[in-house]
Amino acid sequence: MSILVPTLPASDQLHRDALTVLQPGFVGTEPPEWLRRHLAAGLGSVALFDRNVADLGQLAALTAALRAENPDLLIAIDEESGDVTRLEAGSGSSWPGNLALGAIDDPALTRDVARELGRALAAAGVNYNWAPTADVNSNPRNPVIGVRSFGADPELCARHTAAWVEGLQSAGVAACSKHFPGHGDTAVDSHHGLPVIDVDLDVLRARDLIPFQAAIAAGTKAVMTAHIMIPALDPKLPATLSPSVLRDLLRAAPADGGLGYQGLIVSDAIEMGAIADTFGMGEGSVLALAAGADAICVGGGLADEATVLMLRDAIVAGVQSGKLPEERLADAAARVRALGSWGRIAAQGERPEADLAVGLRAARRALRVVRAPGREVLPVTERPFVASFSAEPNVAVGDVTPWGVGGMLADRFPGTRTLEIGAEAAGSLDAVVDEVLAGAEGRRLVLVVRDAHRHEWMSAALARLVAARPDAAVVEMGLPQSEPVGALHIATHGAARVCGLAAVEVLTGQPGAIG
Repeated sequence: MSILVPTLPASDQLHRDALTVLQPGFVGTEPPEWLRRHLAAGLGSVALFDRNVADLGQLAALTAALRAENPDLLIAIDEESGDVTRLEAGSGSSWPGNLALGAIDDPALTRDVARELGRALAAAGVNYNWAPTADVNSNPRNPVIGVRSFGADPELCARHTAAWVEGLQSAGVAACSKHFPGHGDTAVDSHHGLPVIDVDLDVLRARDLIPFQAAIAAGTKAVMTAHIMIPALDPKLPATLSPSVLRDLLRAAPADGGLGYQGLIVSDAIEMGAIADTFGMGEGSVLALAAGADAICVGGGLADEATVLMLRDAIVAGVQSGKLPEERLADAAARVRALGSWGRIAAQGERPEADLAVGLRAARRALRVVRAPGREVLPVTERPFVASFSAEPNVAVGDVTPWGVGGMLADRFPGTRTLEIGAEAAGSLDAVVDEVLAGAEGRRLVLVVRDAHRHEWMSAALARLVAARPDAAVVEMGLPQSEPVGALHIATHGAARVCGLAAVEVLTGQPGAIG
């Protein structure tokens, strides 16, 4: 329900600045009336998610309507490509994600992919993207980063982060490198709790900070903070709320031990459990701004006017109480407006259409195919049985976007049978294995998994099925950590639609047949 409040007078600079630093979401494919009012009152950014996108034409009309209220508006989207897509949530991404690009290790290709994605976003009126993920995935059991990272090697992550930033921004879309100072060595998803990374500063500088240094050198317009605790930097406050992390490390000059970054600093979503369940959203926002953040991301889960008003009022109260210096808030708001002006200028002039074929070409190059030695592997030519195993996806990926190869094979071979198997199967592996083997009798068996190494039940089911059907083909669409099994093993390095298409070409013996 919309909360009706009078539009604040333009002279009320404190309230305007408090609105300017918020980056909220909303529900629907058209701007709600409350959002229009707050845009007129000073709101500097709007965040888009899959719930706001029906198609590119609708999205262009939506962004035009938003910008009519504020020409310098930052219109943000969480479009990493690969597994995390809002632009193509209903079909799967036309571009492979970071892990696939890191597996290829061709920075020029990474730059091309990001540029074409940027062109698609710019054509739809989006000028600010919460990407790329610059985290080094040093913990292979990480529940929230995984395929969103370019890999486990800091230098590889650095060169591809820089290339991604350069490609995206060449299309007139601001990049936001995340999650500073590095979310890769976590075992807790910060959407639900507060992760702790207990490493010393030398490890942090030699590993996690390297890609962020590259992003800054490449000119990234924004950096997103991580809701993580690093006791070596601050034993009391998570990075998003810590002056030691934001002011003394990210902002400070290299001569003083910092990275010298002078662009926009934005928090990760303030409603995530790591902040909301510990400090509270309002207090967390005040502390983040006081620590050096310039913008507060909110709206992935809470996307209503009440949330915007609560955060605005908390920030105003923080200034009035002395917790947040008024000049710090004014500086933060000025940085938001400056990036908005850059986005408006960058959007001017003619822009080439996005080349969607780049994504499929990259996905093909990312494949790692292993055939069992001494065994002839015939292509799939008729109605296979496809069993897809997946645990519950993390919040960043969501549960809307389709993945896998079952539907693609069914489109080619009518009569294909598919079975989706979730984490509930952990307690009934015997029944699951029996069901798959019975369904696959007389058919080619294709087993599709996602991060099998992270889930014992999935690894156990896969081992039993391959033992019973050594002719099975296995497609790993997550982080490939286990030894290849099956007569044919395909690692796609991600679950983007184009990764699935590339795998199907191999399964059917038709490389290069699509697109």
